[in-house]
Amino acid sequence: MSFISNAFAAPAAGGAESSLMSFLPLILMFAVLYFIMIRPQMKRQKEHRNMLAAMAKGDEVIISGGIVGKVTKVNEAYVGVEIADGTEVTVQKSSVTTILPKGTIKSL
Repeated sequence: MSFISNAFAAPAAGGAESSLMSFLPLILMFAVLYFIMIRPQMKRQKEHRNMLAAMAKGDEVIISGGIVGKVTKVNEAYVGVEIADGTEVTVQKSSVTTILPKGTIKSL
């Protein structure tokens, strides 16, 4: 004969609601991460792609290494850039970071 009775846990009320509430912080963190980091980065990438697609011969550009020059040739993947009189380099199209307004090189 046992003097101690068995104790049973009561079933949790609103089991589906409590599991949703436990995931709520994770969902909120993902939403904040998306709107603060992922979405702006995707927007910048889209703007950069559009800029590279619109690049044409004669544009003045800045290359990722900080070199300023004028576009002489535009291919599918490569761009010819004249960095000095008679000095032309061929770089990957994706290395062009900025297209400058016309006449910027002369003002430098």
